[in-house]
Amino acid sequence: MNSFSTLSTLEVEGKSFSIHNITELEKQFGVSRLPFSLKILLENLLRHEDGRDITQEHIKALATWQPGSATAEQISFSPARVILQDFTGVPAIVDLAAMRDAMAELGSDPALINPQIPVDLVIDHSVMVDRFASMDALDLNRKLEFQRNKERYQFLRWGQEAFDNFRVVPPGTGIVHQVNLEYLADVVTERREGDKLMAFPDTLVGTDSHTTMINGLGVLGWGVGGIEAEAAMLGQAITLLIPEVVGFEITGKMPAGTTATDLVLMVTEKLRSKGVVGKFVEFHGDGLSSLPLADRATISNMAPEYGATCGIFPIDAETLRYLRLTGRDQSRINLVEAYARAQGLWREDGDKAANYSDSVTLDLSEVRPSIAGPKRPQDRIDLSEASDRFHRYLVDEGRLDEMPLDIKPAKNQQESRFDSEGGHTAIGSDLTPPVKHIDFDLEGAPMRLHDGDVVIAAITSCTNTSNPAVMMAAGLLAKRARERGLTVKPWVKTSLAPGSQVVPQYLESAELMQPLRELGFHVVGFGCTTCIGNSGPLPEEVSQAIRKGKLVAASVLSGNRNFEGRIHQEVQTNYLASPPLVVAYALAGSMRIDLTTEPLGEDADGKPVFLTDIWPSAAEVAEAVETHVSSSLFGKSYADVFEGAEEWKRLDVPGGNTYQWPESTYVKKPPFFEGISANIVDSPIIKDARCLVMLGDSVTTDHISPAGAILPDSPAGEYLLSQGVSLGDFNSLGSRRGNHEVMMRGTFANVRLRNQLAPGSEGSVTRHLPDGESMSIYAAGMQYQREKTPLVVLAGREYGTGSSRDWAAKGTRLLGVSAVIAQSYERIHRSNLIGFGVLPLQYQEGDDAESLGLSGEERFTISSADQHPATLDVRAENDNGKVVEFTVDIRIDTPVEWDYYRHGGILHYVLRSLASDQSEDALSTSA
Repeated sequence: MNSFSTLSTLEVEGKSFSIHNITELEKQFGVSRLPFSLKILLENLLRHEDGRDITQEHIKALATWQPGSATAEQISFSPARVILQDFTGVPAIVDLAAMRDAMAELGSDPALINPQIPVDLVIDHSVMVDRFASMDALDLNRKLEFQRNKERYQFLRWGQEAFDNFRVVPPGTGIVHQVNLEYLADVVTERREGDKLMAFPDTLVGTDSHTTMINGLGVLGWGVGGIEAEAAMLGQAITLLIPEVVGFEITGKMPAGTTATDLVLMVTEKLRSKGVVGKFVEFHGDGLSSLPLADRATISNMAPEYGATCGIFPIDAETLRYLRLTGRDQSRINLVEAYARAQGLWREDGDKAANYSDSVTLDLSEVRPSIAGPKRPQDRIDLSEASDRFHRYLVDEGRLDEMPLDIKPAKNQQESRFDSEGGHTAIGSDLTPPVKHIDFDLEGAPMRLHDGDVVIAAITSCTNTSNPAVMMAAGLLAKRARERGLTVKPWVKTSLAPGSQVVPQYLESAELMQPLRELGFHVVGFGCTTCIGNSGPLPEEVSQAIRKGKLVAASVLSGNRNFEGRIHQEVQTNYLASPPLVVAYALAGSMRIDLTTEPLGEDADGKPVFLTDIWPSAAEVAEAVETHVSSSLFGKSYADVFEGAEEWKRLDVPGGNTYQWPESTYVKKPPFFEGISANIVDSPIIKDARCLVMLGDSVTTDHISPAGAILPDSPAGEYLLSQGVSLGDFNSLGSRRGNHEVMMRGTFANVRLRNQLAPGSEGSVTRHLPDGESMSIYAAGMQYQREKTPLVVLAGREYGTGSSRDWAAKGTRLLGVSAVIAQSYERIHRSNLIGFGVLPLQYQEGDDAESLGLSGEERFTISSADQHPATLDVRAENDNGKVVEFTVDIRIDTPVEWDYYRHGGILHYVLRSLASDQSEDALSTSA
């Protein structure tokens, strides 16, 4: 039904499309002033209005939206499709398989568990950088990937056959977000519904926080937890409060010597400082005309880093140009333009800005060469300050005495800065303070490794490898470096992991792959590698030197995440940088070298070579992109996107509508639905709970559920050894997300986790209370469960920052945690906790563990949430009888979230709903 009579016809190339035209509401509500993103949500409501879940009141609330009224009303969003990557996708499909078993146990049809909308899973997170800097790296890494992940891939092949509306893009194709951007996204979707051919905006949710990359193409979508994505796949609308929309105006043009990476780091810094968590960010302004779509996608990709739900760009001429470049059909491009113009979704220079909740402005001429680190992507550093900031980090960590105030310029050192021609000007520099070092041999040659030496230099991640300009810049810089005789320092592990197969093709066409290979940047795989923690082992000699010398080693990568312990467990500091700067740091070999003051090395004549001597001009980069990046490359690369390599085609695929769970350490039937009843059981008071983990601020989902290497002496490693898995076959925590036994042991197991209940420790360590015995967090969780003691987690601000890892919630729940009390939450993790039946509680303003005098050793009793209150009372009593009482806010924000929590999670809610619907249908039929 559509009570507002917005259904109309759009004629494009002789085809008639039915559309819900939001401009029909202009006279009644003045919808033209709405932000672009809210117009898309409004169309979604009009198309799905049913008088029950979506009513006239919901539509009016959004159509009459005004800045400042953002949180007044809950609405539903029904995405057109769902996209998964394999680290988060495998557990999602495992859950669906387990739900089919549970449906059978409830006496219902297992086939009811089936995606109701199109779902694409791109296998991109499983390749690791085992071999590098060699011509056979790509082939060997691919073979190892199939060898390690055969059981997972067989399971996904089964899912591809067993479920409708489910496609798998095989490994070795590219990174999920780049495949989405270059191939999967329609921008405007057409779908037959009854006798009508409908056209509507392409929208989606994905099980990766960087799903927002597609916002650069004008497609509304964002990252959700795997649990929420599964519900969307099964036909459940996503509920949200009408969001605040922050307008980000872009003006001017980028200066010489800067890249899209420099721009996105500045945008991230600005928006983190502004505070946009849980808000939509919408980019507008005449400066967009000078911003290629690849740059827009780079900015949108980083929405999780600046905290926004999405970071969307409008549809304009640049959108159409990109669709043509990437080989989309002209009929699709014509439909996109016609639909966007008809719906008021088209951008032109000079357009009046929409009404926004708040505004940010950036003149592109302000952008400066930058990196970010050493622990967070929002911690931007001007390149000219990078060396000093690293030394300051050493001082703050107590590894270096306070830097002297009267450092004098060093002999023969120069400072170089980009001028309007991209050249450099000598200005002067500072001495480098002494740091800790160790001597060692590498392949028989004597070496010296210092604090701050770069041991990983990786061109990786969708953030930048989607962008031909920065990739060409890296290739041109490599070419000039080789022409001047420069080489990468021998202790640096180099790698190039393109986001799609198009990248090496245009680099080869431009004759830039060879100089990159000469510097060790061979293609190691097509997927998410170093950025996700799949950096692989360091050369053993380098690894031993770091451990023996207890050095603060560094990595530089063109990714989007640099959280503690994420990139490599032996590398303490990690920096995000543009691809050309990754190459430059590989040449320099150290974070202690100021790339704007000191030479990268010497040429054959002994003359110093500065960064600006080899930095390509914007004109050179633009010419390379224009000449060598063509639509034919995209057409060729995506012609057989679902076919896969021979290893994929030869996999044995089990059959059947329900999965016959084999003995496997990769895929194991989870216990989530064991003993599920047809009816829900009210949640009792949480009484005399113990604190399992007490944490500070900015604890990420990487801290809660790491994805990297599995250590042999960790609970997960000990489990795998007990199952007969050799150390060489451990793979990673991310690849074993289909096995709950591994994942619950990996929860809170990040090597950099600092649990305040175990002062001075790092990693999976806590104390069992009240006896105070030190043990792993997993062991404590199991002991508390045997003792029937409920658990809580105490945390600070921004709890759950980062990736949309459903296992950060699943693992928390399986360890026995009933509630988390934090100062604030990141959006996705809060939703995931609810989605798995964990109660998210928030200290009230002015309260925190310190101000309340909580040590974490108390027994916590929390009042009942059965009546859906806004707050709960907490009573914390320590073993000496001291009592602290305080009130917390419940961060269950919508009525539907309350339904999920009461059922024990989203999946339990969906399962009971489907089983109930079938029972009612059976009764109706029999009657």
